[in-house]
Amino acid sequence: MKLGLVSAILPDYSLEKVVETVSQIGYEALEVCCWPKGKAMRRYAGITHIDINEATDEKISQINNLMSTHNIQISSLGYYPNPLDPDKEKRDMYIAHLFKMIDVSRKMDVNRITTFIGKHKNLSVEENLKLFETIWAPIIAYAEQNNVEIGIENCQMYFTKDEWPGGNNLASTPAIWREMFRIFPQECFGLNYDPSHPYWMQMDYIKPIYEFRDRIKHIHIKDALVYQDKLDDVSIYGYPLDFHSPKIPGMGGIDWGRFISALHDIRYKGFACVEVEDKAFESCEADIIAAVKQSYTYMRNFI
Repeated sequence: MKLGLVSAILPDYSLEKVVETVSQIGYEALEVCCWPKGKAMRRYAGITHIDINEATDEKISQINNLMSTHNIQISSLGYYPNPLDPDKEKRDMYIAHLFKMIDVSRKMDVNRITTFIGKHKNLSVEENLKLFETIWAPIIAYAEQNNVEIGIENCQMYFTKDEWPGGNNLASTPAIWREMFRIFPQECFGLNYDPSHPYWMQMDYIKPIYEFRDRIKHIHIKDALVYQDKLDDVSIYGYPLDFHSPKIPGMGGIDWGRFISALHDIRYKGFACVEVEDKAFESCEADIIAAVKQSYTYMRNFI
């Protein structure tokens, strides 16, 4: 298993500076954000450390040399839009970029992208599964043809009233994953598993590791803190950020020893990348770097 970082927390750094920073700290890998250039619509989005639209053979060679020089591997190319967006123009744009990412991932010999299924937040799960089957069939077929894995993060993308009522990512529960993998049994299609989401949703975050052992393509390391007094006040039907906060590992409720132990049990040998989204460490650049360093030091106890 290789310990890495999701590059999203360093949006103002060039790729060169990100790679130098994580290498100096001791990380072995990097999930590189590859959003199209433009204004972000939410936190930790819209970050472009590799511009897919400018990934010429020469540029790819330069990036690979940079990674080799600093002994850093790219765990995946990351992009998290809503491919089931009800706005067809937006949906088509997101999907076109995913196809480009598959091409570039293959050319770079990364052979993995990490993303969201997406969701039409005003439709039922059953209606979304039908939409998913139609929209994702050509994407998964193209990934399979190119020997590129797709890791779907299990974040439900429902945090505030902007994402009410159903959230913007279908792939949030084991029941839905079973349906996803029944519809698309292709080996290339799997999970980018983040235990913080089932944790704050009051679910078992260890059990899915065993059931979906053959579908885990990538791991996100993020903790969460659930405030029981706030949960008591608003209930599980409240806006999720009203009763929980994302935290760096060790600062929330995840038992990382048990989690990593389970990954060892299933002989997971892939990448586990820290995803820093802790507002307690975002007041300045020094705080962010402190969070990146502390996350590395803490997780090195287990990986």
